Amino acid sequence: MIKEIAEELDQDDDQQGMYLTFELANEYYGLWVGYVTEIIGILPFTEVPELPAYVRGIFNLRGRIIPLMDMRLRFQKKFVKYDERSCVIVIDVAENTVGLIVDSVSEVITFSEADIIEQPMLSSGVSNQFVKSIGKVGNEVKLLLDCDKLLSNHEIETIINEKDEGYVDEMVL
Repeated sequence: MIKEIAEELDQDDDQQGMYLTFELANEYYGLWVGYVTEIIGILPFTEVPELPAYVRGIFNLRGRIIPLMDMRLRFQKKFVKYDERSCVIVIDVAENTVGLIVDSVSEVITFSEADIIEQPMLSSGVSNQFVKSIGKVGNEVKLLLDCDKLLSNHEIETIINEKDEGYVDEMVL
């Protein structure tokens, strides 16, 4: 399924309104496909000291060292052991590449403007600060995320500094 979704992402030049949807703790989210570079299975990763718990560590993707964020932990949901459906959505945000661990990817959905509710009036819960809009699909909704808010500039700098200070010299991947 991951391969088919990745191929669909590669084939579409017009990405307006297109979102990669994924499941997380029985809830459905979407990322604008313009952020998504690829979808991969869980790879071995190395933990890095003193990072937030939701940053599981770093991994080596074809020679590039990339931070790995568990979206369940980022949204303060219960951690579950990764399985064969778990995967990593690799995204580029603000000139940084980050891997997002999700329970499973679902599909690529194209929303019309009429199917997107901008700036939803939600509570100020932790995961709600990352919701940019809501996409309607029939009777269901998908929470469309603002990738720019998933990691603050301070968190990105911390990860990069930890990586540059040699914590990854002994990586075993």
